[in-house]
Amino acid sequence: MNWQNQSSVVEFILLGFSSFPELQEKLFGVFLIVYLVTLVGNALIIVIISLEQSLHIPMYLFLLNLSAVDVSFSAVIMPEMLVVLSTEKASISFVSCFAQMYCILFFGGTECFLLGAMAYDRFAAICHPLSYPLVMNRRVFMKLVMFSWVSGIMVATVQTTWVFSFPFCGPNEINHLSCETPAVLELACADTFLFEIYAFTGTLLIIMVPFLLILLSYIRILFAILKMPSTTGRQKAFSTCASHLTSVTLFYGTANMTYLQPKSGYSPETKKLMSLSYSLLTPLLNPLIYSLRNSEMKRALMKLWRRKVDLHPF
Repeated sequence: MNWQNQSSVVEFILLGFSSFPELQEKLFGVFLIVYLVTLVGNALIIVIISLEQSLHIPMYLFLLNLSAVDVSFSAVIMPEMLVVLSTEKASISFVSCFAQMYCILFFGGTECFLLGAMAYDRFAAICHPLSYPLVMNRRVFMKLVMFSWVSGIMVATVQTTWVFSFPFCGPNEINHLSCETPAVLELACADTFLFEIYAFTGTLLIIMVPFLLILLSYIRILFAILKMPSTTGRQKAFSTCASHLTSVTLFYGTANMTYLQPKSGYSPETKKLMSLSYSLLTPLLNPLIYSLRNSEMKRALMKLWRRKVDLHPF
């Protein structure tokens, strides 16, 4: 695609929270800490699961993929976001904006499908424990993982290419923290009605359908939990399910409100806050909710730590 021939805009300006300079200064420190904690938490999960053979089962391998997506998602958004917060106006080239939008859609779409696959895995393990090894064998696991990643690529390729096929001939200020589709689309000098229909339909298929399947899976899981004879077991299972559903609702809910209507009636500041919910909080919370509270993960971490100490005594 020859972007220069299609558009007079060669770079965009990300405004961030430039209307509130005092707020930007405070957010910079908070976001930097969140970014570092997100990287450390998810990297720790990837290392633990990769090195510990006992965790090479579908449940934890799904978590490994989720952590890889979250690390990548944060790496795509957060560095540029920190630059935006540290300056009054941050510029981003046309090509870089295209690349950032592509990666946001790629990793965001992949996470949508991965969360759905993880819910199906837990449903099969809790509701059909005897047939679980057959239902979730290695071949099925690989198909679900590959489907999640390939679907993310397809979503990103179609949507990003379509958005940047529009001419951008007027203002180049994106009233956002990153090159999110709705914010960039507002600057297009063309009729985007057909794309909005696609975006609405795509959101229903990519976000709402997996979300509804997850809810149905957890409803079945909750009924199975209620039949457990142990009160302690029920409480622990309820706590885990509640944590999972909180993370899922936060991610799907805010993503749905952002992408369901690209030119919605939300104010720019509201859109930014909703974007932060799934781009900032979800990658931060996922390690705690899905992995670091898990007793097997804790034992694996201690095992690896003792192995390291034995090999390199102080």
